[in-house]
Order: sequence, then C-alpha cells, then structure tokens
Amino acid sequence: MTRTFAAILALSFAAPAFADGHSTGDAEAGEKTFNKCKSCHMIVADDGTVVVKGGKTGPNLYGVIGRTAGTADFKYGKDIVAAGEAGLVWDEANLAEYVADPREFLKTTLDDPKAKSRMSFKLKKGGEDVAAYLASVGPQS
Repeated sequence: MTRTFAAILALSFAAPAFADGHSTGDAEAGEKTFNKCKSCHMIVADDGTVVVKGGKTGPNLYGVIGRTAGTADFKYGKDIVAAGEAGLVWDEANLAEYVADPREFLKTTLDDPKAKSRMSFKLKKGGEDVAAYLASVGPQS
C-alpha cells in the first residue's frame, strides 16, 4: 500500500461527516443506547438472523439506513408514509434528528403543523450513536 493511499484511507475514517447524510455517531455507544429502543424495535436481518431481539410495536430496523421512510413491512402512520412518498430516505443524520423528536421532525419535513408520528418516544441524547449503530448492523453496501 502506498503512503498516499494509506493517508487517504486513514483520513476517510477520521474525517467528521458533513452534509452527506452521515453522522459523527459512535456505533459502540449506539449499541448500548439501543437498549432503550428494543422494547419497541427489533433488528432482524433479511435472512432471519436475529441481531437484536426486541418488540414489534415499531418496525424492524434492519436496513433502515438507506430505506425510504414508511416502506418496510409495517403498518406506519400516514404522515411517515407521506414523508417517504415525498422523498425522505433515512440516513444517519436525519434518523438522529427524527428520534430526538419524531413529531417535530415530521412537522418540519412535511411543512405541516398537524403532522404526527406514531412514535411518541423521544431520544433526548445519543441519536447519532444509535444511527451509527443501525448503519453498522445493516446490510453492507
């Protein structure tokens, strides 16, 4: 490996994320924080491998990063489906923003003061970490 390639590789892992949809979250910390989420959500791979056993009140979060909002096999509320139909695709940054305050996120995203989310839980801190964790356990692109 050349020194230039090694330097680029090292910088790509060390560089903070900008407006490209990637957060600066810590996946390891997010795994611990996800314990707050698993009462409603599970992470089960497409082949049936259970990554995290959890509830079924919320959708399976395997592959959520890169997925159009409101499109997994789950009965979503109309506003999250509308956000997906309007082009919302989950990335680490917008997922972290959503989990901090789902209703406010949808109000802003849809420019609709009456928008609601069926997810009432607000993750006050650690959303970036959970998003990084979900990206790390999802399908590899």
